[in-house]
Amino acid sequence: MILFWIKEAFKLIARSKFSFLLALVSITLSVILIAMSVFIILSSNYFEKQLKRSIVISVFIKENITPDELEESKNQLQHQNFLASYEYVSKEQAAEIFIKETGEDFRKILDYNPLPASFNIKLKDEYTGRDSINNIITKLSSFDWSSEVVFRQDFYHKILSYIDQAKIYIFSLTGIILIVSLYLVYSTVRLILNSKYSELETMKFVGAKLSTIKMPIILNSAITGLFAGIIALGLITVAYQYLRKYFPSIDDIIVNKLEFITMLLALGPVIGIIVTIISLRKISLKI
Repeated sequence: MILFWIKEAFKLIARSKFSFLLALVSITLSVILIAMSVFIILSSNYFEKQLKRSIVISVFIKENITPDELEESKNQLQHQNFLASYEYVSKEQAAEIFIKETGEDFRKILDYNPLPASFNIKLKDEYTGRDSINNIITKLSSFDWSSEVVFRQDFYHKILSYIDQAKIYIFSLTGIILIVSLYLVYSTVRLILNSKYSELETMKFVGAKLSTIKMPIILNSAITGLFAGIIALGLITVAYQYLRKYFPSIDDIIVNKLEFITMLLALGPVIGIIVTIISLRKISLKI
């Protein structure tokens, strides 16, 4: 029976080339649109992670700290569970950075270095929330060797809020695209079914089972969806290779490429099968 369904599915393609082409184009467009939405969501997640990993909290060290106290402060930092990494900036390094960034050499006027040594601290991803950062700043300020803690909190949270807002728009857009894509395929399948109305009625008259009527059409949509997935994969691969020349970081956005490819190939048949089953729900053996 399964072999019969498969043969009938391919016969449907051979007999209705225009319908097959129409369904192929609509499912291909649906797969591409959904893939674009997934890529945009992955991109927003990637940039959010990059932003969180670029967070730097500067802890200025009190003047006249002894070498032993400095080593103790380093050990104290290393045992903090929020710490991803840290960099020690000496007074001399701070002076060099200041001169390089501003172009002003205060050493021509002052006979001493007023800039303090500091630790530049980076946090683990799970400690980059607003409340976590506030708690960390409070804790760093309480250390005996700490004179001041500096963090551009307003700027950081403003950027994060923009990303969160963008995510809402992206998810909304993805939902709209998904609905439009499914409706596009649904309309195409209904158009194809209407063109085969007389053929379906004839099959009812000769006593065909409901599964004999529906399964070849469902398999036909699955096969069409598979071809659509392959075409979409080819077009997206070309676009990916082009963008890769100008945006090398795209490789970091799509980490699991095999999973992404599998999704593209499976998406077409899944869309085709689901929409076709919905389209066939009103078909019965009643004449």
